[in-house]
Parts: sequence; structure tokens; C-alpha cells
Amino acid sequence: MYEREILTELERLYPDARPALHYKSPYELLVAVILSAQCTDERVNKVTAELFKEHNTPATMLELTQEELEKYIYSCGFYHNKAAHILSASRDIVEKFNGEVPGDHAALKSLAGVGQKTANVVYAVAFGGDAIAVDTHVFRVSNRLGLAHADAPEKTEKQLNEVIPKSDWSKAHHWLIFHGRRVCHSQKPDCINCTLNKWCAFYNKTFKS
Repeated sequence: MYEREILTELERLYPDARPALHYKSPYELLVAVILSAQCTDERVNKVTAELFKEHNTPATMLELTQEELEKYIYSCGFYHNKAAHILSASRDIVEKFNGEVPGDHAALKSLAGVGQKTANVVYAVAFGGDAIAVDTHVFRVSNRLGLAHADAPEKTEKQLNEVIPKSDWSKAHHWLIFHGRRVCHSQKPDCINCTLNKWCAFYNKTFKS
């Protein structure tokens, strides 16, 4: 009901919202996004600052064994799976795409170890495509606000795509992340001081029911 008002206010609050991950190429972004699963962007940036000194292309990444890569990324958590995904995706990029990260969404999803969220981020951020990547912040905030009413990221993405203009998908992704980090926290959301509360389903249910 209040989708337009919510989006207008999010844009006012976060006009400069942009990715917090540090990267200099689509490949570096791809690796950073894989590492960011259940890990802070600050930690990922510290890890990639070292990793990318010598291993910032698919070919140079494949010079590492999985065990060697795990030593670099250990502090990001889930390092076994993340290392396997990075190496598998790197191998696909070298063997199927001449060493270049594909800019097509379907091709990105075809890479081993790359799921919908990762493909959406790389497609939107690195290649300027229209996509909403549903991470934990986007899932939480969009469902609290009432932009979505879903119990899974895939359903949330579908619903957000229906209520948000396509031209705003990528920007809305960052607006929702910023709001989740600064106001709509997981455990103690600052509902009282939130300028979106007049339209927020969670606020109205929690404080006015």
C-alpha cells in the first residue's frame, strides 16, 4: 500500500548508498561477494586486501590449492565451502568464458558455486544490470516494512520485483541494506526514531496493536 512512500524516503535517507565491499574488477567483486556470506564486509575487505595482492584473476587464483586459499580466507567463516566455490567458479571462468567474468545473468548463475544472490550482486554492481539481491538485511527489512510478505529469499525477491520499479531494483537493494545496518537492526530495531515507521507493517503491528 505504501511502497512508493517507503522507496521515496529510503532514497532521501541514503542517496549515496553503494557497495561496502572493495573491488577493482568484476572478478574481485565476485570473490568478495562469495566471501561475504554470513561475514561482515569489513572482514571481507581485510581478507581480500591480502588475497588480491597476488590472486586477483581467475588464472592466478587457480595457482592456489584449496588448502592454500583456505588459509587466506579462514577468518571469513565457512572457509571450506567458500574456497571450493571460488576455485570452481574461477575454473569455469577460465574454461568457459576465456578468463572473463560474464556480464549475462544466466551465464553468471551457470558458474559453479554461484547462486542467485551472488549473481544478482555481480550483475547489478559490476555490469549495471537490474537486479535485487536478497541478503539477510534486504530479507529482514523488506518483510518488516511490508514491501514483501515472504518466508524465503527467493519469494522475497519475486515480490520486491513486483512492487519496485525495475529501474530502482539495484538502488533499492543498497537502500534496504543501509537501513538494515543503521536503523532496522536484527535484534533491536530503532523503530521509534525510524522515519519509515508511519508506513511500516512491523511498527504498526508491534506498537499500535
